[in-house]
Parts: sequence; C-alpha cells; structure tokens
Amino acid sequence: MTITQLKYVLAVAEHKNFTKAAEKTFVTQPTLSMQIQKLEEELDILIFDRSKKPIALTEVGAQLVQQARNIVNESERIQDIVDQQKGFIGGEFKLGVIPTVMPTLLPMFLNNFIKKYPKVKLKIEELNTEAIIERLQDGHLDAAIAATPLENESIKERVLYYEPFVGYIPSTHRLNQKKKIDITDLDIDDMLLLEDGHCFRDGIINLCKTKKSYDEDHFQLESGSFETLIKLANEGLGMTLLPYLHTLDIKDSEKGNLHYFNEPSPAREVSLIFNKSELKMQIIEALHSTIAGVIKGAIAFQNVQIISPLTKIKSD
Repeated sequence: MTITQLKYVLAVAEHKNFTKAAEKTFVTQPTLSMQIQKLEEELDILIFDRSKKPIALTEVGAQLVQQARNIVNESERIQDIVDQQKGFIGGEFKLGVIPTVMPTLLPMFLNNFIKKYPKVKLKIEELNTEAIIERLQDGHLDAAIAATPLENESIKERVLYYEPFVGYIPSTHRLNQKKKIDITDLDIDDMLLLEDGHCFRDGIINLCKTKKSYDEDHFQLESGSFETLIKLANEGLGMTLLPYLHTLDIKDSEKGNLHYFNEPSPAREVSLIFNKSELKMQIIEALHSTIAGVIKGAIAFQNVQIISPLTKIKSD
C-alpha cells in the first residue's frame, strides 16, 4: 500500500470516473486503474463498484476513503514540518472566498501579500460557504475567508474583522429621515435581498428575527449583487443593507442614503477558516497577519453585535 495509490483512490472517489481521475493526477488511465486494482487485491476487497454509472464506492470503499484522506493529509504534514523548520513560506495555496467579501477585501491585501511572500502561488476561487466547507473537508482548499461562526467541528476559525451592516435607504423610503436606524425599524417586507445562496442574505433574515412567508402575489425582489440592489433601491423599490466595506466606494451622490445603526451595530464576523488538520499553517499565519494589518485602518467600529450567518432552513 502506497500514498500514491491512496491519492488515486481519492481522485476516483471525487470524480467518479477513472479517466478524469487520471487527468487530475497526471498519469495515464491504465496506470491509475492498475494501481487501484493492486490495492484492491492486496486488501482483498472492492473499493469501487464499476458496474454503476457513474462509478460508486462500495460500503467498505467509503470507509477506506475516509481513512485514506486522513493518511494523505498526515503525509503532507511531513513537508509542512520541514518547511516550518526552514522558515520557508511558499508553494501552492488554494484559498476560497465568499462572494460578498471577494470584491472589497481582495484588493485591500492581495498586492501586499504577493510582494511580501513571492514564493507563495495563490489560487483564489470565489465560492459560497457550503462549497467552501465541502472543499476544506475534502482537502481541495487550504483555507478560506467566510462569515462565521459556522459551528463545524472539522473546521477551525480565526477572526479577521467585524464588519457592521449599513442601511442604504433612498429618499422615498419611510426610514430616510432617521439619522440612525435601529434593528426594530427593519421590515423584511420592504427589504431588497441578495438571492438565495448568500450567507449575507441569511444574516439579514436572522437580523429581522423572523422570515415571513410570502403570498404568491407579494412583491419580492432578490439579486446577486449589491450594485443591483442599490440601483433598485434608487428606483424606490425598497431599502437594503450593505456590508460596511461596500460603502467605501459608493458614489458621492449616493452617500446621503447611507444610514448607520444605533450601537451596538449589527455586524458580521469575517474569519480565515481552515481544516482542523492545520496543514500549511505558516501560509495561513502569513495571510492572517497581512489581512488583519490592512483591515485595522478601514474598520474602526468597536461596539458591535455579531449576527450569525447560519440558517436552520439550509446551509449557505
């Protein structure tokens, strides 16, 4: 039994196809198939049910894959130990970022990080929280930036910053004349929301305490971007809430529509999250220090109330 064979098994388990797994592991399909067959013969079991389309794990195969993932992770830790001993910060690092953080946070720290750690090859992907958790658990991401707490035992969280919610309220809205707004002022019925699949949307629903059921005739508008929500609010279709960093680049003509909350301001907790196996910690520490350093100058709010991104209805 070899680490390489286990990596081949994990690849087939992920892609459910021997040809795709071979492409991803940079070997020929016959080589990959032969190595997996050798492992099956050694263990005297079938790991995969090849009669099914797509290929499926057998019952014992599913258990083997769980253990194989642990073994492969631990084998990679050996290189981690060597890198840390040498003080080396480099190599490939796969980072996931949720969509409501990507456009504001990435420009703030990415250039600094690349210049400071030129040997790190960052691969950044925009993903929702559900996909991030799955990929962290499967070892396809090294870390991610997401709204927390996630209450997931397999994932560790290190807080980067607390980002207050800010109301965007056009002149025609009932709350426009209030200098500061309160959580009790909010009504989900006149709120423009991000579309389903965003944790910021779930945070707003949690903030409003109850998710009302909508009649089929009730007007409800959702969008995939804050820019669209702002435009819709300007058309008199309701108000919306924005993360604080999204308000920094707003047009001067629209800044009068920004309304802050009475303290404690509702806010989201944004963290650097990673698998409890703690692989590539030297790069995770470098990312955390870089981001925490630049964010201090952008967010000065202290008295905040953290709103959970979790929903009991479905994961985001």
